[in-house]
Amino acid sequence: MRLVLRDRVVPRGAVRIEGGVIAEVVEGAARGPSVSGEGLTLMPGIVDLHGDMIEKEVEPRPDCDFPLDVAVLNLDARLAASGVTTAYAGVSFAEGKRGPRSEERARATVEAAARAKPQARVDLRVHARFEITNPRAEPILRDLLERGMVDMVSLTDHTPGQGQYRDLEQYVHYASRTSGTTPEEAAERARRRMAAPPAWEIASHVTAMARAQNLPIASHDDDTPAKVALMRSLGATISEFPVTLEAARAAREAGMITLMGAPNALRGRSMTGNITALSVLEAGLLDALAADYHQGAMLPAVVAWVRQGRIALHEAVALLTANPAQAAALDDRGVIAAGRRADLMLVNLSEAADAPPPRVRAVWREGRLIHSDGWAAPAVAALAEAA
Repeated sequence: MRLVLRDRVVPRGAVRIEGGVIAEVVEGAARGPSVSGEGLTLMPGIVDLHGDMIEKEVEPRPDCDFPLDVAVLNLDARLAASGVTTAYAGVSFAEGKRGPRSEERARATVEAAARAKPQARVDLRVHARFEITNPRAEPILRDLLERGMVDMVSLTDHTPGQGQYRDLEQYVHYASRTSGTTPEEAAERARRRMAAPPAWEIASHVTAMARAQNLPIASHDDDTPAKVALMRSLGATISEFPVTLEAARAAREAGMITLMGAPNALRGRSMTGNITALSVLEAGLLDALAADYHQGAMLPAVVAWVRQGRIALHEAVALLTANPAQAAALDDRGVIAAGRRADLMLVNLSEAADAPPPRVRAVWREGRLIHSDGWAAPAVAALAEAA
């Protein structure tokens, strides 16, 4: 089988696993008994730093709530099937409204994720998204941080007129369409939100707690170098979804990791008319991709770029694996190398322009099989058991 290493692709190779860790990487034929992956590609499992899908699992339709424990484990299965082995589930501490983005629902979701950890297929972590215009969420987030239930913090600001929603007319159209309100009602809500002062002092307290626990901190939807500088001063080392190339360039100059959404990369456009992931790649500023709102977009997005000749396969895979792992200081995973966790996925992947989308055939987390589509099931299971 083909191996995707950090710096190159090995046309034929093998991996030996012992105790959940990669013990040896062999270039050429495997030594001793092995499971053949002929025609398939082995690459590291995906490290997803920002996935919002948990909120859709909790409330798949408006006013249709699912039990939290059911929703979390269903998301876990979807992630594994997409090749994800480490996932930071995004939980939004937004503006006090009811539904999946209320503060109390956020607390309950984080607690459900903690309950699911022992039986989860993937390494399921919590990415707490603190909306800086919602100071009421601070006591809840502080409590969860003190209890060790948060693994990453981001500072978000969805105030209309800046960031993701710089275009007010576009925001009103989007808010009206998604909330089922009239444009006039959406415009009035935008005016109220713009009048609410951001709680930067509270944001500073939240990031101080995160830094004390050595948690990664991210900014969100940076639109200007000044915004990047402010977020960097608060401890952010990851710039999520910058909305202008100017902001992405400032993040690079500040030593931050630039992360874009895989759906943006796959579709070739932003939902809100901002810069594309491809433009960030072409500018030499892209470090990583995240699921954002769809975990199934990650692998097809980078493979599409490879087929278009925009990036080499090993560099494309690093956008999903090595680079996000490095951004989160997870130095035990993200690459196929001796001594690293055996977090791996076996993929049916062709680089031909007219080939079908890549298909994840099997996924291992620490050498344990967590997903198989039925390909050589007995042999794959035997390999997992031997590991």
